[in-house]
Amino acid sequence: MTTLLLRPGAVLSRNVMAYRRMWFIFLTGFVEPLLYLGSIGIGVGELVGDVPVAGVGSVPYREFVAPALVATAAMNGAVFDATFGFFFKLKYSHSFAAMLATPLGPTDVALGELSWCLLRGSAYSGAFLGAMWAFGLIASPWAILALPVTILIGLAFAGVGMAATTWMRSFVDFDKINLVLIPLFLFSATFFPLSRYPGAVEWVVRVTPLYQGVHLVRSLCLGHVGPGLLVHVAYLVVMGAVGLRIASRRLDRLLQP
Repeated sequence: MTTLLLRPGAVLSRNVMAYRRMWFIFLTGFVEPLLYLGSIGIGVGELVGDVPVAGVGSVPYREFVAPALVATAAMNGAVFDATFGFFFKLKYSHSFAAMLATPLGPTDVALGELSWCLLRGSAYSGAFLGAMWAFGLIASPWAILALPVTILIGLAFAGVGMAATTWMRSFVDFDKINLVLIPLFLFSATFFPLSRYPGAVEWVVRVTPLYQGVHLVRSLCLGHVGPGLLVHVAYLVVMGAVGLRIASRRLDRLLQP
């Protein structure tokens, strides 16, 4: 059991040491969601007024959009290292090949990289939740559970991101990542209530992965809690587990002789 934790921990430790010289890149993830909150949540929110939320009623727009930005921060923080960073280590620096020359296995490498992605995503989300508390944008003590939910969001997107990256051939292919992430960011009930979408589009949004995280964090921050939230939790857990499994198998196939 100790070995199972130490080996991925060695990969995580390597990433922490590497980022000591790139701390400014790490810090950018704290600033971006706060800028969105200030400009759209608070600035535009004064013009929008209150918006309806199913099961809760009308809430100020800034309280509506802030939880969605927490979920988005978790996604972005995890995806960056699970795609761009993962690809660089796989194709250019050959860090993974070097790791596999040690007692580490493909699963250890995948778990270590996943742990780093979760650490980064949860750091951004935790800071954002602290800012929400400071601005009085949290309406329920259930919001304390939003932090573990952001870890689940990071797990889901990092797992799938690493798996998808193993099929990438060049940095040009990362346009496809942005092609997925930007619509998810804009149309996962992030800025508009789900009821504003046309009927067919609403059902498409309901099955998208970021919507699961947005709905969970928003429900917890607004105090609208029920057993139905477990469906969204299960969605994210399965998504992350499948992605991690595929990434491990692909690393084994690509790097092991």
